[in-house]
Amino acid sequence: MALIGRIVVILVAFLIACFAAGMIVVAAILFPEFSDLGAGPVDDGALNVILGFGFIFVSGFALLPAMIVAAITEAFSIRSLLAYAVGGGLVGLACYLGLVPFDTDTLQFEGIVRRHLEIMTGAGIVAGLVYWMIAGRNAGAWREPPRSLKPPPPLPSNTPQPPSL
Repeated sequence: MALIGRIVVILVAFLIACFAAGMIVVAAILFPEFSDLGAGPVDDGALNVILGFGFIFVSGFALLPAMIVAAITEAFSIRSLLAYAVGGGLVGLACYLGLVPFDTDTLQFEGIVRRHLEIMTGAGIVAGLVYWMIAGRNAGAWREPPRSLKPPPPLPSNTPQPPSL
């Protein structure tokens, strides 16, 4: 039963981390547009749609690499904040490089935009930190047996005993 509860926690943490990464990707990509003073106010409905698509984009591409990282950290009970930040950065890097064409003749990626690579890696790091706050701090704890309670210390011999019924 503890495993089922842990899987639910992992899925909820993944979705919240993807939403945070999606917000970062959308904000960073659209920042040049936001900084233009002549653009006027941003429509709230359009921004909500863009954030929704950012969430879907990040969660769709990050599902498999993030689940691999989650499985490794659960299997080895890794609870380090740094491990989740590095894992999230690697997932963001993998998501970006999955979209860039790869030339098999020269064994190089073609068309890498450094700014986009940095945005995706940074969003992955933030997603890893969000995931750690929700689920990573207790990775592998579902396998540990519950702690047994210590019995209370005995009463001193000179104290009166409670009356028995």
